[in-house]
Amino acid sequence: MKDLYNHIEFVQAIKPVLVLDDTVPAAATVDLAGFNSAVIELSVGLKSADAGTITLKAEHSDATSFAAVAAADMQGVTPAEGVIYTIDADSDDSTSRIVKFGYVGGKRYLKLTIAEVGGNASGVILGVTVVKGHGLDVPPIS
Repeated sequence: MKDLYNHIEFVQAIKPVLVLDDTVPAAATVDLAGFNSAVIELSVGLKSADAGTITLKAEHSDATSFAAVAAADMQGVTPAEGVIYTIDADSDDSTSRIVKFGYVGGKRYLKLTIAEVGGNASGVILGVTVVKGHGLDVPPIS
């Protein structure tokens, strides 16, 4: 059997939170030092049509000055000015879901920001986990 357990690390970037009426969690910065790949996992709860538009934006940096990720930095999505996922205000989605995006940009820091625009009386529960992979210092596969 192959060993995945010792080759990945999970970081709960944004704990599951109810996003509603201009209430959003603080942006989260994840340090990717020691790893050569990452996957961003977004957990989305149920959403009714009265909820506003919600976006997840990804930025990256080697220091403190962040820039939006470009299409070449991501897998599974083509970002628009760094926005990698949008929950539309007019949609009525009665199913929760998990969405994943690969990050291949090569920068040390990855910053994730949730933004909300418009009335969002009922809210949507969101959470973001980053899975760091291809670690530089991992035990050999036995």
